[in-house]
Amino acid sequence: MGGQPVATTLVTITPRSINDEFTARFGRQPKLFRAPGRVNIIGGHTDYNEGFVLPTTTGLYTWIAIVPRDDRTLRVFSCKFDSTEVIDLDQIKSCGDGQWCEYVKGVASVLEGAGHSLRGAEIVIDGDIPLGGGLSSSASLEAVLAFALLDCADVAIDRGELAQLCQRAETDFVGVRCGIMDQFAISHCTKGLAMMLDCRSLEFQSVAMPANASLLVVDTGVHHQLPAGEYNSRREECEKAVALLASEIPRLDSLRDLDLAQLEDKQKLLDDRHYRRCRHILSENQRVKDAFSALQRGDVVRLGELISASHASLRDDYEVSCAESDALVEIMHACPGVYGARMVGGGFGGCSLCLVDSAQLDQVIDKVQAEYGEMLGRPPWVHAVTASDPVGPAPASQPADDPQSEVIS
Repeated sequence: MGGQPVATTLVTITPRSINDEFTARFGRQPKLFRAPGRVNIIGGHTDYNEGFVLPTTTGLYTWIAIVPRDDRTLRVFSCKFDSTEVIDLDQIKSCGDGQWCEYVKGVASVLEGAGHSLRGAEIVIDGDIPLGGGLSSSASLEAVLAFALLDCADVAIDRGELAQLCQRAETDFVGVRCGIMDQFAISHCTKGLAMMLDCRSLEFQSVAMPANASLLVVDTGVHHQLPAGEYNSRREECEKAVALLASEIPRLDSLRDLDLAQLEDKQKLLDDRHYRRCRHILSENQRVKDAFSALQRGDVVRLGELISASHASLRDDYEVSCAESDALVEIMHACPGVYGARMVGGGFGGCSLCLVDSAQLDQVIDKVQAEYGEMLGRPPWVHAVTASDPVGPAPASQPADDPQSEVIS
């Protein structure tokens, strides 16, 4: 989603703060909804190749305050952009610029197109998920907006359908040909757990996050914003490779249907770039499966090795890293207590993560902020991951002024 680079500190959004913003603007008491950010432990760019991913969620959220109207007009205010958009549900048109309001229009358009008649509404959007940081701010917005709009219209749908409709909003309306991982994880993940998702069948298995290790997310401070064309080009390269290989491999519909032995045997059909794209996807699928097994065993050392191998493959074979991400990952690797590190998200900047011994988390934070901060010119934003509940109404039992996320600046 288009936006500004992550700041050194982010304001933590609370139910009280977004409630107060809404009542100040519209003079009514809204209903509150939230959707978490997504952290992909491993499985980079495998989802749109019908492969496997291993995401979890974290206690950073997109929040929506909403009250229905009696007409077919959405009046939407974004706190982050200090901007209002008025949308006629009967005449939704794309501007094609990828800005925040395009995601709102895309969700409304897709829900209507699926036969879910919506009501107009007054809406305030806020959140503390970094934009362009690789933590799925766009999918979080899509999920919480769809959930809130359907609630206002008294429409109940399956969470799987919710995820698929939100993905469609991003691919068909916004124009980013993303996979299903982000929307599915945000719709289905359970607090304290990660999931291994089969992006073809949408079957998933949950697994507990390790009790003795933590995931730390650190912003590179560099946001190339992965243009839709650049992201889409990676998918097109994979599709072209499938088409070339299918000339000699029957029933090959996606890279999911290929194994490494077949790839090596048919390497002559591909140039070096397409070969390396395939090699990343196939090896990454196996790393996801191995990482899930490591989590089941509580083997954080092996999990860390796989996370680091994922970064090397994304950097060398898929070519979606950048100098800043590589430098940050190297600093993380050098910290005592770090088991592994990798870039997260689509690439070309954003955030990186490391798996670290929980007993040494504070020391790693200090070392990363000092060493990478010297390169960046300021201490980087960091966040300790806490696997969160999926999209839904704001918890009624949560005190109105209690922070919802642990953000360390």
